[in-house]
Amino acid sequence: MKKLKLYEPDDKMIDIISDNYSMLQGLSAFGIRLGFGDKTIKEVCQQQNVDCYTFLSVVNYIINGYAPKETDDKISVRTLLEYLRASHRYFLDFQLPSIRRKIKETLSQEDDLAALIMSLYDEYSREVNQHMRYEERTLFPYVEALLAGEQRPNYNIEIFSKHHGDTTIKLQELKNIIIKYLPHDGLTNNQLTATLFDIYNIEEWLSNHSNVEDVIFVPAIRLLEGKIKADDASSRISQIINNVESRESISEREKEIIISLVMGMSNKEIANRLFISVHTVITHRRNITRKLQIHSLAGLTLYAIANDLIDRNLIFGEKGVE
Repeated sequence: MKKLKLYEPDDKMIDIISDNYSMLQGLSAFGIRLGFGDKTIKEVCQQQNVDCYTFLSVVNYIINGYAPKETDDKISVRTLLEYLRASHRYFLDFQLPSIRRKIKETLSQEDDLAALIMSLYDEYSREVNQHMRYEERTLFPYVEALLAGEQRPNYNIEIFSKHHGDTTIKLQELKNIIIKYLPHDGLTNNQLTATLFDIYNIEEWLSNHSNVEDVIFVPAIRLLEGKIKADDASSRISQIINNVESRESISEREKEIIISLVMGMSNKEIANRLFISVHTVITHRRNITRKLQIHSLAGLTLYAIANDLIDRNLIFGEKGVE
């Protein structure tokens, strides 16, 4: 039975399990091993490399329905991703096969209704398997790319959110059929009751799992997408600034050539003056044009005056241009 309480880092980890035994699987999905004694939640998370804030966000949401704000940037996407992956493995590799075995052991194999129930369960298993495999093939690699700083162009969390449907409908149908229509004797009644109890449990588990994705995981991915876009924009701005700075970064030799050009010297005269080849002068001029994006002598003159490479009086005379 759940105890409605907001758990905090200084509470004991054992209290979560004592108050809410259904959280045992949640601990396992977070990679938290049992045997933690009377340590606090914070201590256990630190020792077992689990983000405490994210762990408590999930725990308090599942137990109390207390959802973090969609703008909460303290949620660890990496921790949530590993939690969801482990939850998938638990459900697909253990829970689904385990319940199937129990249903098969309970039902009479000669009963036509039993065959229909098994068919319905297998259909449900395929559906939920497909649902989770889609997330593992498409959503999770997308999130991994985001965590690496890569924004993929043809997918985003809104696409996932719009198609994230309920996976418990067929399970509800199966449960109702067993309760309402399946005949059984005293022995199978006990077996069916135990199996139904398991089905109710995984129905609740699936609902919690889906809600954690919708209420905590999806908003956290939205924030991450926004951060990546902001970082990309900042990077583009920085690149533009760097390009501008690069264009303005003129070497001392290039400054000498600019001054010579502004003073009206030819390529050969500049080569003789600086003791370099004409070909080298031409190469320097190309680099100057590329860096400054200035193609005219007038533009170079203005650049030279603005950057104090030459006294304007040498160009315009003492009185300036009339």
